[in-house]
Amino acid sequence: MSETPRELELSVQPSSQPEPERGLQLPLPTQDPSTPHQQTQLQSELQLSEQQHQAEPVWISHRRLLLLLLGFSLCVSILGLIYYIHHNLQNRSNKQWSTETLCLSPACQRASAHLSMSADPFTQPCDYFLFTCGSDRLSKDNGGRQRGQGIPGHPQNQKEKVVWPQRSGQSKERQDRMLREEKILDRKAVLLQYLREILESNDRPGSTAVQKAKGFYRSCLDTKSIDTAGAEPFLKLIQKLGGWAVSGQWNQTDFNSTLSLLMRDYATFPFFSIHVGKDPNEMAHGRNKRYIQIDQPDLLIPIEWNSKTQKSQAKTQTLRPFLASCQRYLALLGVLPTRRLIHVGTFISLSSELAVAATPLHHRLSKGQLFQRMTIKELQNRAPAIDWLGCLQATFHPLPLIEDDHVLLHNVPYIVQMSHTIGRWLNRNEQGTSPLQTYMVFSLLHTLMPALDSRFSETAKNLSIALGNTEEPLHQVAPRWKHCVLETERGFDSVLKNLLSERTGHREAEEIIQNIFSSFKSKLRELKWTDQKSLQSVMKKVQSLIPRLWTTTEVSSVAELDLLFSKVTVSTHSFFSNYIQLLSLWQKRCRQLLTRQTEATDILSVTPLLLGNELLFPMGMFVQPLFHPTYPRAMNYGVLGFLIAKDILHLILSDIYSQSETVHAVGECVWAHYLTVTENAGRGGVFSLSAAQQQEVWVQYSALQIALQAYHQSLKNNPSDTSISGLSYTRLFLTSFSQVNCDSDPYREFMPLEPPFLITVLCAKSDVCPTSLQCPDITQQDSLQTC
Repeated sequence: MSETPRELELSVQPSSQPEPERGLQLPLPTQDPSTPHQQTQLQSELQLSEQQHQAEPVWISHRRLLLLLLGFSLCVSILGLIYYIHHNLQNRSNKQWSTETLCLSPACQRASAHLSMSADPFTQPCDYFLFTCGSDRLSKDNGGRQRGQGIPGHPQNQKEKVVWPQRSGQSKERQDRMLREEKILDRKAVLLQYLREILESNDRPGSTAVQKAKGFYRSCLDTKSIDTAGAEPFLKLIQKLGGWAVSGQWNQTDFNSTLSLLMRDYATFPFFSIHVGKDPNEMAHGRNKRYIQIDQPDLLIPIEWNSKTQKSQAKTQTLRPFLASCQRYLALLGVLPTRRLIHVGTFISLSSELAVAATPLHHRLSKGQLFQRMTIKELQNRAPAIDWLGCLQATFHPLPLIEDDHVLLHNVPYIVQMSHTIGRWLNRNEQGTSPLQTYMVFSLLHTLMPALDSRFSETAKNLSIALGNTEEPLHQVAPRWKHCVLETERGFDSVLKNLLSERTGHREAEEIIQNIFSSFKSKLRELKWTDQKSLQSVMKKVQSLIPRLWTTTEVSSVAELDLLFSKVTVSTHSFFSNYIQLLSLWQKRCRQLLTRQTEATDILSVTPLLLGNELLFPMGMFVQPLFHPTYPRAMNYGVLGFLIAKDILHLILSDIYSQSETVHAVGECVWAHYLTVTENAGRGGVFSLSAAQQQEVWVQYSALQIALQAYHQSLKNNPSDTSISGLSYTRLFLTSFSQVNCDSDPYREFMPLEPPFLITVLCAKSDVCPTSLQCPDITQQDSLQTC
């Protein structure tokens, strides 16, 4: 009994109720006070019952709050997960940064270094598209200049009278032009640079033909040895041919024998030119036979066409510098001053007589003088001074040619007049001066001039300047390596074709060709055509085409290649002797054209061509930095995919402007975007686009859309791709595209804005871009419509 109060005290003590509420501890009036233990027990039970009753709602309240918090957290998590999945699926290829695998191949590392030094359209959304192709190309360290040079009425030309600073001196102009040409991403220049890298590579010695091609290229670069040799190699060659009267040592060789020798071994045609080609009249009927074609030559003497007399004549104001250049050549060849003038005089006299019958192409075309067919026997009767069968047999040996074989002539009156002139000079007694022999030697000198020391080429350049050609041809100001690559290709084209084929990713190239062509056909169906007949005509043409990579099948193995060049001997220090062999190889190449059944691949071609029902894409298009099999597909499609699409549009839809209303609408829409930005940027002024400009804007904008659509389709078929510089798929595609804005093509003069601006138009009202390209200071940009 003594422990009970203590237990009750412990049981009651935890109560946390305030004092006034503890009245329940008092005995009730109805209770018996004589039973204190029962009262105490009853009181304890009541207190416990009350505590349990009061404690239950607090627990339930905490539980409900906990459930509410758990439910809210669960809802937030579910919503977050849904948003993440939706956002990830929608922008997997569009998000700003990518977590995909980085491409670490050597080609990708070079591409990454190039991208890091180039302007990024997503970090410079308001000015990256305003720079000009050329020496002021935009980079991270250069704000760039505006485009508009050469476009009459362009906004940037209306406010600025002088956009470029005045240059002082022609040499500075040439340097600037060379610098601009080097910076322009010209596809031909890219291909030549790629071939240069192949020829200068130090691969393991394998094919002897490859080693000979590289040896020829290196000897061409060795200008020191060429200058050291001087004129001596050419003088030895003249003696081998029987000498010439200018030097006082001439064996008086037969005219036609010397002419045949020059044509066969040295690819020199002094009095007429020869090439191999098809007859367009037969091609129209599906026949592709090739014929020997004979035309007037490129005369050495400067001439001009007199439209009144319908004859050509030597330019009197240019005779003096031409005379000086001829005398300079003879001086370089060691001819005594007392013998120069008389031989140069007869040479100019003969040249002037030959020039009379030479006519420009437009005149011959208007007179129907092209592709005139006759047999070799008939040609011999018309122009008897030339031994036509003997000369042609020597040139195309060992092909069997007979008098009844047909040839095509492009200026019969010149050939007849040339024969009469030669006949007269053969019958004249010029006291051993032999003007015809001198004329042929001068022609041979110009053929071999690329292999002679620089004094000869300087003389030719000085004559060009004296004739008023203030701007030298690009090949004369191009770097030596480019000239040597072109010369190597002339003789070793089969070697370079095989080397290029080995380095071309055939599977990747075929894939991008097929995907771009498929996307192109989809684009055609989206156009608003002027009539159903135009659509059916274009679609019929497109559906019949077979696009493919234009590969070589001429040489199938290294052994065959080595056998083909087994008789070629390349000298390490004598480019002249190597060049002689090059001319022989070039003639052999021409002979093969005469009997070839299929079209030979052109290694220097960089644009597709239509051949029958085939749409052929040359291997020269698929070279670095435009394409590489290890590049991310985003980069290949962004660069070469765009170029392929643009080439297809130009090739197949050349007159699309008159066939579809879409061309005008898209061209004006894109131009409205451009004017909005340039006007607000303080470069105001408005002018309308011509039809040709509208078409070119549509072509390039459509090419970008086609390439992007083809890339997205590629991702659907194969979701995995690599990345460069941590960029996402779409961002890498568009950034790569922005690097080809300086591509040089025949239609570039019609493009009134820089192609990278098309990224801004594409991203203006589209969710394909990883980030917005809105310029903060362009208030009207939001109101522009989708193009």
